[in-house]
Amino acid sequence: MSKLIRPLNYRALLSPKQTEQGIKVIKDFFQQNLSTELRLSRVTAPLFVLKGLGINDDLNGVERPVTFPIKDLNEAQAEVVHSLAKWKRLTLAEYGIKPGYGIYTDMNAIRADEELDNLHSLYVDQWDWEAVITREERSLAYLKDVVARIYSAVLRTEYLTCETYDQIKPFLPRSIHFIHAEDLLQRYPNLSPREREDAACREWGAVFIIGIGGRLSNGEKHDGRAPDYDDWSTVAENGKPGLNGDILIWYPVLGRSVELSSMGIRVDKQALLRQLKLEGEEDREKLYFHRRLLEGSLPLSIGGGIGQSRLCMVLLHKAHVGEIQASIWPEDMRRECKQLGMPLI
Repeated sequence: MSKLIRPLNYRALLSPKQTEQGIKVIKDFFQQNLSTELRLSRVTAPLFVLKGLGINDDLNGVERPVTFPIKDLNEAQAEVVHSLAKWKRLTLAEYGIKPGYGIYTDMNAIRADEELDNLHSLYVDQWDWEAVITREERSLAYLKDVVARIYSAVLRTEYLTCETYDQIKPFLPRSIHFIHAEDLLQRYPNLSPREREDAACREWGAVFIIGIGGRLSNGEKHDGRAPDYDDWSTVAENGKPGLNGDILIWYPVLGRSVELSSMGIRVDKQALLRQLKLEGEEDREKLYFHRRLLEGSLPLSIGGGIGQSRLCMVLLHKAHVGEIQASIWPEDMRRECKQLGMPLI
């Protein structure tokens, strides 16, 4: 409960029925815009994958996936996905997607080790997307262009939401600011990574932080990234490593920054080998996904995830993600949230 943010004088702007209608408006409109902006086709995704293939997202390497045995496969273990970061790249190869085009899907995950608060739930829903790129497009300039297009889709969705509900007013800036995690450290050397994110978002309103996963000049990472999907070690045009990052916005309802998306250009063979060595994870080279990548049978790609409940939460001006999605919460959190005017579904 100590992590629960308690906004003063919070009042939900929409009734429960309006909220449910608003969720549908946002989801339908945004995914169509995302699909059009990035030329993505919708595909069907798995809820779980077989353990031991290297397909599941390892996140920071310490989160435990929900696991269960499969009776008809001689008790082989399946894992509920954490995300579809690597599965999507396999699917691009299987469907023969050409450069300039890609796929998106509804990703539903269970993260049993999540610390529950206003923004974090056991249940994670996001639009997972992945697109094929050329060798020349593995650049920071291309990454920034894609980020700007995604942010423009967010702005259009905010406009529609405000047009639909007069009581909701726009707050997002018209453009997104780009800054490298190292530059953020130098700008705010006495702050923690989370505090640096808050400071940057308070200053610029919307920020894309580049280079998440590699160690900074203070020997620490801005945040963790698995070594086998985002490319966080390749040195880009600005002389700093990192072809990935996070989209964050300043959220006045909670008085803090909120991450909406994690994304990046994916590892090629050289970046995968380098990052596995940096993280001491060379054993992963033997896994199915990693063998496919190292043998050259997977396309170069860019991809990421955009939180569905997170986006609906901020565009509908809600104070808790549990006002948007149905999940399990501590009973004392439910009681206090109800008293604070943010009843959880």
